[in-house]
Amino acid sequence: MRHRLITATSAIVVALTTGTSAADISQDGANTILENLNHLLPKDIAKSSPVTVTPAGSRYEIVYDFAKLLANIEKKDFDIKGVTPLKIFATPQDSGLWNVEGNNNLNVTGHVTGPDKKRSDFTYSVADMVFNSVFDPAISYFRSGDFSAKELKFTSATDTEAINASLGNMIYKLSSTESATAGRLDFATNGTFGTFVEQVSSKEMPPIQISADSVSFDAKVNGIAAKNLKEIVLFVLDHVDKEHLTKENETEFKGMLNNAFPLLSSLEETIKLNNLAVTSAMGSGGAKSFGYQFKVDGPSDATRIGVAMDAADVTLDSVLVPAGYNAFLPQALDIQFGVPGMDFAALSDEFMKIDFTTSSGDGEMAGQKAAEKLFPGGILKIDFPKVSAKSSVYDVEISGEMEGRVDTQKDYKVNASIVARGYDETIAAVQELAKTNPDMTQVSFGLMMIKGFAKADPDGAQRWDVAVASDGSVSVNGQQIKGPDESVDDDTAPSDEAVPSDETAPSDETKP
Repeated sequence: MRHRLITATSAIVVALTTGTSAADISQDGANTILENLNHLLPKDIAKSSPVTVTPAGSRYEIVYDFAKLLANIEKKDFDIKGVTPLKIFATPQDSGLWNVEGNNNLNVTGHVTGPDKKRSDFTYSVADMVFNSVFDPAISYFRSGDFSAKELKFTSATDTEAINASLGNMIYKLSSTESATAGRLDFATNGTFGTFVEQVSSKEMPPIQISADSVSFDAKVNGIAAKNLKEIVLFVLDHVDKEHLTKENETEFKGMLNNAFPLLSSLEETIKLNNLAVTSAMGSGGAKSFGYQFKVDGPSDATRIGVAMDAADVTLDSVLVPAGYNAFLPQALDIQFGVPGMDFAALSDEFMKIDFTTSSGDGEMAGQKAAEKLFPGGILKIDFPKVSAKSSVYDVEISGEMEGRVDTQKDYKVNASIVARGYDETIAAVQELAKTNPDMTQVSFGLMMIKGFAKADPDGAQRWDVAVASDGSVSVNGQQIKGPDESVDDDTAPSDEAVPSDETAPSDETKP
């Protein structure tokens, strides 16, 4: 069912591959578009004529009737009411591109029964969905566009849980340019959502509400082999029901994959929530701003995938926080980490060796072997350029790198720097708390002992350079505090020679 929905809805834009020009609006042109649409749809769906295409002045009117698409689904497992036809207008340009525009709304209710026989009732509504875009038949995707929606609402309820969510007005923009690599494209998107509110309640926990005054997002994808990806998608849709490929099909498929690799040269996505708030029966909290970033960059044989999260002006008011501990709650957080050195070039080379002409388990084993090529020498590295937390009584930051083998959890090593600013004030705050909570006395002694291993930075901050070697030994600021483990397999342990130097250590300013 899911495959049919994806195929049918994507067919709307894929069908705009006819050679019609701006001066050729006619019934013949409409029939060509309709024929392309029906060719992409499963035959049993096409027979119900869910799509109509008619000339409308200087453009074509395409109406997609979702009710007809869903007519053959068993009502006991899935039912939906309020579905109205989706109407779009497509205008061919002399350049071969199409202007595609529409103004629709959505207000549906229904239910779905999952594999666990649990029924879920739902509603979706969007007051207005307006878009004006430029579609490129060569890639079966939009080259640019302005999209907007108003009053987005969603509800879902089972006999044990209920979810209500709403978003204010949405504005979304898409643009594209020719990439630095010939034959590839760079895409950029950005947009905002208005007020976001989500309420969740269930029998197992008290109600909780998450809200934000606004949500903004920004994304860039560079070096996309859009034409090649289109060919791959159409090939997969055409062969999705086959157990395995013929030798001729396999050769064709691998040729497409070879032309598409690497799939992209870089990717970056950023999401920011303003005035985030969380409220429940246990208390409330939030942040003036909360950000999330995901990034992929670097050459295909040394790609880094990075993640970053930050929060400013964090607050928490909860009965779960004992009196006197509020000063120790972080007021600002910045977390950055990533996986560098991933060899997607080697993965793609190994992937090309998979035999798609057989349905045996050999293909799965080959796919697993291809995935292992991602990490050269079987070594997984994780870097953390910056992990910091601040409150009124402490300011601590950690940076460094960890690595280990992908086939064991025993052989690993860590090199990290821990920096604490205002460390004496932190100790004093813990000692003050120990006056009313004797358990904190041990913490106070521990902090003073740790200070004995520290070295002072020029700005007065305390620093601990910690190294955990693959043989199990531990040193702090060059002083060994734990010796090697009794037995170490030198053949499988990561080499200590790969310890990052000061010149190659992650910079505090580095973001994923």
